[in-house]
Amino acid sequence: MKRRLIAAIGIAGMVVSIAACGSDKKDGGDSSKGADAKELTVWLTVDAQNNWPNLVKAADAAVQKKHPGIKINHEYYGWPDKNTKLDAVLATDKAPDVVEMGNTEMLSYMVKGAFAPVDASQFTNSDQWLDGLKASVTYQGKTYGVPYYAGGRVANWRKDIAASAGIKTTPKTYTELTADLDKIQKKEGDKFSAWYQPTRDWYAAMSFVYDAGGSIAVESGGKWQGNLSSPESIKGLDEFKTVIDKYMHGDKTKDESDRYIVYGQGKSAMIFGAAWEGATAADPKNDKTGGKLKNNLVNFVMPGPSGKNMPVFLGGSDLAIPVKSKAQGVAAEWINAFTGPSGQKGLMAKGNLPNNKTDLATLKSDPATAVPATAAESNWFVPMAPGWGQVEKAQVLQNMLQNIGTGKETVAAAAKEADAAIDKVINSTN
Repeated sequence: MKRRLIAAIGIAGMVVSIAACGSDKKDGGDSSKGADAKELTVWLTVDAQNNWPNLVKAADAAVQKKHPGIKINHEYYGWPDKNTKLDAVLATDKAPDVVEMGNTEMLSYMVKGAFAPVDASQFTNSDQWLDGLKASVTYQGKTYGVPYYAGGRVANWRKDIAASAGIKTTPKTYTELTADLDKIQKKEGDKFSAWYQPTRDWYAAMSFVYDAGGSIAVESGGKWQGNLSSPESIKGLDEFKTVIDKYMHGDKTKDESDRYIVYGQGKSAMIFGAAWEGATAADPKNDKTGGKLKNNLVNFVMPGPSGKNMPVFLGGSDLAIPVKSKAQGVAAEWINAFTGPSGQKGLMAKGNLPNNKTDLATLKSDPATAVPATAAESNWFVPMAPGWGQVEKAQVLQNMLQNIGTGKETVAAAAKEADAAIDKVINSTN
């Protein structure tokens, strides 16, 4: 799905009032609260409004059948605007009953007590939720949301450029990949990026870290600390730097936000990013190669240096119930209807990955969806630490990667500096 998940940073002015409204239940939310509500308000992003409105109507119908006469209100928001509006309304008594969140947005809100805990067992296939999505709705042992759908990351390259270098098939191992890229780089010259890999793209860089057995941070005794300077993490960062040095001949101070545009300019042979990026680069409005991209781009599962598939960051959306909702019971019913088997089938038909492993397995058997489904099986997610939002706000990882990629600092020095910056804020709830 073409969108960026914008990390939530804070929820001004609502901490005290929200905390006072928290559930008294030890496990799960209060499903009896608002079980007979006469009205339900659902906030979704425009993705649902524009791409699968029929799934919204089906969920409405299921709830209305059980609760005749209930009024269901829908409001739709763009990603840049949603959280500003949500923060404002959560400080009042007019909170929505269901709200869509990017999975990287969940943590700050869970830390502040904005969402009601839910009983995961009430939701279909919850025991099969994808690991990365499950992590995004879990905080301190409780579940505060329901995964909605996922979006993975894949490698994409130009068959025509590969063929001109004598390469006929996509690589299956990292050794094959680098050997192929070496051939392409040699043939095309050093003004061409065999692999256009933005230096500040921390999603890709951390895939190398996790593939090597490292991590961004580790928890011990209830406390988190940076782990980027561990031997395993350093190994992954070293390999990322090798990629940047050998194959990335563009601006080494950029992030991934316009990668599909750069790819469309025809000066690179490969990218590793969100599954939609290749097709978007080939869109006529982005393709500056005279139409060469349309029939020459192919996705493949990114192999990792470890010998296994590269673990990918699993983006996506979750659905949560604000703790101030007066219709928590019906809200849970609506979410279950919307994210259940028929909903997942509809979402998959629109090119999304499902929220669970059972449905994901069905996509692996279809050649049209096998690559993103296979890639998504191995995934990682951000540390679920109370101060993670502050780490993202400070762009600690991006700055570290830029310093490494531009040669300003050694890998070891930059990683040590990043760990120190992480340690200052990762345990903070402020």
